[in-house]
Amino acid sequence: MMMAKLKSAQVESKRRIFLVDDHPVLRDGLKRLLEAEPDLHVCGEAESARKAFDKIDATSPELVIVDISLPGTSGIELIKGLKARFPALRMLVLSMHDEALYAERVLRAGAKGYVMKQAPTEYLLTAVRRVLKDEIYLSQPLSSQLLGSLVSQKSKPGSILEKLSDREFEIVRLIGKGFVTSEVARKLSISSKTVESHRGNIRRKLNLRSGSELVRFALAHAEDRI
Repeated sequence: MMMAKLKSAQVESKRRIFLVDDHPVLRDGLKRLLEAEPDLHVCGEAESARKAFDKIDATSPELVIVDISLPGTSGIELIKGLKARFPALRMLVLSMHDEALYAERVLRAGAKGYVMKQAPTEYLLTAVRRVLKDEIYLSQPLSSQLLGSLVSQKSKPGSILEKLSDREFEIVRLIGKGFVTSEVARKLSISSKTVESHRGNIRRKLNLRSGSELVRFALAHAEDRI
C-alpha cells in the first residue's frame, strides 16, 4: 500500500502530457520516450480529434502533442477547438509535414511549437519542456527565417498559399498527392459536395480558371512544399 501511494505521488508530481496521433506504433514509441524522463508523464492518448476532446477533458493534461494529419478533423482544427475550450492548455505539433509551410498556421491556431518527426529526439524533449514553460519552440532555421521576414517585411516563398483557409490548404495538399474528390472527402470525413465547394473557392482565391489548373497547381506545390 505504501509503495502504491509513493508511486502515485511520483506520477502526480510529473508534467502531464496527452498524445494525439493516428499511428499506434508512433504513439507507443513517443510514450516510451517521454515516460523515460523523470519529469514527464503521458496521462492519455487518442487517435482522432473526436476522441481527443472527451479524453482531454477527463485527464486534464498540461500539454497536448498533436499531429496535423488526423482522420476526420485535422490537427489544426483540433488545436483551434482545444484553444477555445481550454484556453490555458499548451499544444505542440509533431508532424512529418514541412515546418516551413505549416508552423505559422499552427501558431496562429493556438499551438506553442512545431517539431518535425524526422528531428532528433532531443529536439522534441527540448520543445516539450520549452512549451511547458509557455515559451514558443521552432527550429533554429525557421526562427531565423521568420525573424528575417519580419524585419524585411517581405513575404516568404509560397505565400500565395496563405490566401487559403486551413481546410482549403489541406484539400490542396491532398489533391497534390493525387487524391480525387471522393478520396479527399473520405479522408477529411466530409461530403464530396463540400469538397467541390472548397475547390471552387480555392480556384477563385488562386485565380485558377479550371479544375485542371487546380490539379496542376497542387501537383506543382506537392510533397516538399505541401
